[in-house]
Amino acid sequence: MIDPPPLVRALLDAAGDPTLLIERERTVAANAAARELFGDAIVGRDIRLAIRQPQALSAIQVGKAAELEVSGIGGIARSWSLLVRPLDDDLLLVRLADRSAMRAAEKTRVDFVANASHELRTPLATIIGYAETLADDGELPDPLRRKFADSIHGEARRMLRIVADLMSLSRIASERFSVPSERVDLREVALTAVVNAGPLASERGAKITVGEEAHRPQVAGDYAQLLQLADNLVANALRYGCPTPGRTVEVTIDQRGGEALLSVRDHGDGIASEHIPRLTERFYRVDAARSRDSGGTGLGLAIVKHIVERHRGRLDISSTPGAGTTVTVALPLA
Repeated sequence: MIDPPPLVRALLDAAGDPTLLIERERTVAANAAARELFGDAIVGRDIRLAIRQPQALSAIQVGKAAELEVSGIGGIARSWSLLVRPLDDDLLLVRLADRSAMRAAEKTRVDFVANASHELRTPLATIIGYAETLADDGELPDPLRRKFADSIHGEARRMLRIVADLMSLSRIASERFSVPSERVDLREVALTAVVNAGPLASERGAKITVGEEAHRPQVAGDYAQLLQLADNLVANALRYGCPTPGRTVEVTIDQRGGEALLSVRDHGDGIASEHIPRLTERFYRVDAARSRDSGGTGLGLAIVKHIVERHRGRLDISSTPGAGTTVTVALPLA
């Protein structure tokens, strides 16, 4: 077995991706990334004891130049681009480039397009169905005709809300690397959101209270986005946390440890713990039918998450089934 010269070892260690030197199926050198992936004991051992993925192992054993996509090395969900290059008759250079993040991003995009298409197709099918009925049957009674027209109007407005939220989400995501610098009074934002939610609160028979804390924290932010964040949180609390009239939504603004805190609490049915990590996913719904009936698009908390990330803040969701949900946004003070 060869002993690689110091320069070769230095070049291997300089590579960020896991890189191996293999002589006759035995590993003679491995850089730090490879030892972290396969363990320190990989050097001097048969490569078959480290790489058990059939396609990858076959490419290495053939000993010819190759480049292929493989998965299952270092974890079932991990994807790699495997590069094999012969250096001489017996010596191979093997490099693994992690493509897991790229594959996850591709899956997210595919899922997003599929979900968006489904969300738009449902109201569109209703609109088409009612419109065809109105066009084909000229003898419909006026009450039924009005009912169909109201359904078409409602579904069209729902599609408009989904499109508006999709455009908003895209705009916020495109600005995520631009740190906002406008000085914003967070209490003013919260009070404006409460006023905006007035009609929905009346419709739900609910009451919104705003805490009387003395703090008026100022944050460096984008006023329009922060207002959208507060609007979404209050509207969500009214839609899903006030299933019956007489409920209360509590909005509080505080300041603690260099952060401004905006909290929205409802006293509704609460959310089971297994759903909480997924609430900020686009189009994720705990109860899809109830969400649509309430007028939600499934994008509200996804928008909130992206706004919080752009403002370098933190988002916390806590809930107890039967006791309600509290959503807290923490933003750095200006």
